[in-house]
Amino acid sequence: MAAGTTLIKKWFSDRGWEPFTFQKEAWTAYRSGKNGLINAPTGSGKTYAMLGGILSEYLSSQKGDYKQPRGLQVIWITPIRALSKEIYLSSKRMIDGLDIPWEVSVRTGDTSSKERARQSRKMPQILITTPESLHLLLAQKNAAKRFKNLKAVVCDEWHELMGSKRGVMMELALSRLKFTSKKLHVWGISATIGNMEESMEVLLGSDHDPQKTALIKADIKKELEIISVLPDEVEKFPWSGHLGIKLLAKIVPIIKESKTTLIFTNTRSQCEIWYQRILDEDPELAGQIAMHHGSISRELRDWVEDALHDERLKAVVCTSSLDLGVDFRPVETIIQIGGPKGVARFAQRAGRSGHRPGEKSKIYFVPTHSLELIEAAALRKAIDQNYMEERTPYIRSFDVLVQFLTTLAVGDGFYPDETLEQIKSTFSFNSINDDEWLWCLDFITTGGDSLHSYNEYHKVEVLEDNLHKVTSRKVAMRHRLQIGAIVSDAMLTVKFVSG
Repeated sequence: MAAGTTLIKKWFSDRGWEPFTFQKEAWTAYRSGKNGLINAPTGSGKTYAMLGGILSEYLSSQKGDYKQPRGLQVIWITPIRALSKEIYLSSKRMIDGLDIPWEVSVRTGDTSSKERARQSRKMPQILITTPESLHLLLAQKNAAKRFKNLKAVVCDEWHELMGSKRGVMMELALSRLKFTSKKLHVWGISATIGNMEESMEVLLGSDHDPQKTALIKADIKKELEIISVLPDEVEKFPWSGHLGIKLLAKIVPIIKESKTTLIFTNTRSQCEIWYQRILDEDPELAGQIAMHHGSISRELRDWVEDALHDERLKAVVCTSSLDLGVDFRPVETIIQIGGPKGVARFAQRAGRSGHRPGEKSKIYFVPTHSLELIEAAALRKAIDQNYMEERTPYIRSFDVLVQFLTTLAVGDGFYPDETLEQIKSTFSFNSINDDEWLWCLDFITTGGDSLHSYNEYHKVEVLEDNLHKVTSRKVAMRHRLQIGAIVSDAMLTVKFVSG
């Protein structure tokens, strides 16, 4: 057994823990140079499954005193900002426990400009970030130099990125990082997804070596208790277009009987309405409940998370902002208001309670109208049969590709021939042909057939050695502000002016 793995196992035993089989398999696979995907239930220690392999390799490479490696070693991608806090705490716990001189930092949209500037001067060994923030790093000068020592990229909760344009953004970023760092490990972590093998193919790209891949599945059955909150009289229950408020009187006793409760809603407006109506129903809960959604300031979100962790709050009404990874040890009960828009999301939210190996998760499902009574039965059946939806991968998203090429041009610039080779290595763009590629290049340099008359769309210049680069500071600043993908459904408000 490698010396590094022995030290990792000792760290586990010092805490009275026994590593799961899937964690040990992940350490071995990483140490043998494989790339792949880890599939395990929420709260089963997936972070340590990945981190243990990375740190054991470092420990085995050291002779005597541990030396701090130069530059960025690991990029840990998280699909939502709230998840970064748990990854940070878990990483710090393991690194400090093993006395390894590594620094861990978080870089998301919430990170202050002062902290971002400090990171740019001296990158940490582990950077926890989002797909958008990673693209912003690629859009900076000397990006290749910054990533040259990179050893691993870990895509956490990969099922949340699969089947979305944010997933395509990650595929493109990985294609560039694999070119910059020749021996890069690429791993994904996923709790709930139906097409696991295809998800791994999308993550690793069309150029991966099947002999050097590993799909590691945890043999851990998560016990899940689903309780449907039903109306007294179905005949008087509304058919559609309601927020579930009619069942409010049945929800307040559940909140009062539990130590801590997360109440998931599907929209921010629904979150705020439920928060206010709970207070109207029971004013004694004032000061004991709070809201959490993406439009609330970072400082307030941080306070809510800390207060729930310390049991200062009895309940939090939230949206998907608390779907993933936020490790609230004391959370006892989950309430889902309305259809969760998928079995996988429902199981993920249920896993917020009993977020420990071997503990039972409990979730209440509150239908908002009559048709969701049928959905409650379908959810229960799907969970019993261990059915999870598949995520269909996005292919040929040329809007994302055009944005990515401009990102590279804002950073160090790119050479079309070698960049096309990188892009063809992705699952999304392995079918791109020469005409389509030339159209993309034409669009970013001249605006294409539609926009060539407008100088503001002549973003990328072609320099003497065929280096494609943005030289305008104004274009670069505007592009950095606009990096990202539209992830929500398009919505249009229609109003009658009269009649």
